[in-house]
Amino acid sequence: MIRFAEKRPDRNAPCWCGSGKKYKNCHEEFDDRIRKIELQGHSVPDRSLIKTPEQIQGIRESAKINIAVLDEIGEKIRAGMTTQEIDDIVYRTTVRMGGIPADLHYEGFPKSVCTSVNDQVCHGIPAPDVILQDGDIINVDCSTILNGFFSDSSRMFCIGEVSEEKRRLVQVTKECVEIGVANVIPWTFLGDMGSKVHQHALENGYTVVKEIGGHGCGLEFHEDPYVSYVSKPGTEMLMVPGMVFTIEPMVNMGTDEIYQDSGNGWSIYTADGKPSAQWEVQVLVTENGREVLTY
Repeated sequence: MIRFAEKRPDRNAPCWCGSGKKYKNCHEEFDDRIRKIELQGHSVPDRSLIKTPEQIQGIRESAKINIAVLDEIGEKIRAGMTTQEIDDIVYRTTVRMGGIPADLHYEGFPKSVCTSVNDQVCHGIPAPDVILQDGDIINVDCSTILNGFFSDSSRMFCIGEVSEEKRRLVQVTKECVEIGVANVIPWTFLGDMGSKVHQHALENGYTVVKEIGGHGCGLEFHEDPYVSYVSKPGTEMLMVPGMVFTIEPMVNMGTDEIYQDSGNGWSIYTADGKPSAQWEVQVLVTENGREVLTY
């Protein structure tokens, strides 16, 4: 990792960002600002986490497929559908649009998408014998590769007549993400954002999963930084323009304790069997705020 406090390019050398401009006319002031914050003892991004305009455009193009796939699921999902049918739609739509499902074969994951129903927190594996029932809630987590650029998002779907308890969980979780997005503010900390997300969940009587959070995404499926939603203000990594990461709190109706399916090694469940919900967006930190890339 390049530490800004330790390494400084020649002022007249080409800037590290690839703009072709001299460093002094491009990112010198930007780096100085990061360097000062790092010297105060804070975690700061290294240059590999700051995307160039060309990389950002590549991520945007990947995101168009990601959004379109979830739109397609939204039009077709229904009671009686199997989660394998959802996986088939994701694969066909992604490939037809020129992309690759990022989930497929990722560290051995066997399917093109994660489908997590009711008390499944995340990483549910689609299967022909998992049939959506009236009253279920399901998270469909879609990730896409296009020309080497990664995008990632998920949505919750309510199947048929869902109880008011479950519907409220889904709504409050969406509000948590919206609060997270609103608090992506350049030159503040991920902990500032994460603490606001956590506060909203707690105020509504819910808990947030501690062990799993968001992540950088763009040139790889999972990059730094790790994004916690049980963090404290003034902690975690500094957010600076050019960073791209996901906001995806996993909000539980009951305990925040979870366990992993020992049989498949992937699926995560709530320890008390109560429902969990998650929405995910991918955001770019900009000079004045943020741009939502996927939803």
